[in-house]
Amino acid sequence: MTAKATSRQPAPVDQSYLLGLLGYNCLQAYLKIIPQVKKQLKRVQLRPVEFTVLAVIADNPDINQKRLGETINVSPPNLATLLDRMQADGLLTRQRNPNDKRSQILALTLPGKQRYEKARAGVADLDRPASLSPDEHDQLIHLLQKVFL
Repeated sequence: MTAKATSRQPAPVDQSYLLGLLGYNCLQAYLKIIPQVKKQLKRVQLRPVEFTVLAVIADNPDINQKRLGETINVSPPNLATLLDRMQADGLLTRQRNPNDKRSQILALTLPGKQRYEKARAGVADLDRPASLSPDEHDQLIHLLQKVFL
């Protein structure tokens, strides 16, 4: 084989159709970002869904379990298991709502708040990719929210 034959680059792969699909682009962005987020969260012993739970509770004092599940799109049985684990880890508490005995109010414990704050600082550093200007970042967030909110 000649040097000329071995130095040829393969033809680019045509992804023109896929690159025009919102779902494909969201998936590719997710696949690029989530490993970095998972790595950052692992440093504070959290998974992405646990970080999400802590963030929602931190920003919504006295949110109940049902509303949390609806907000983060986690089914009641899966949410109960997740909250059991997080409560056992000392990150949150569940108390019966005095106004509605069927409802449980969620609150972060001090260790839960501390772990959330550490995680939040690390995730914030990853949230602004160098490839986007601050205005582009804000515009992308706004456009994505139009799709799912």
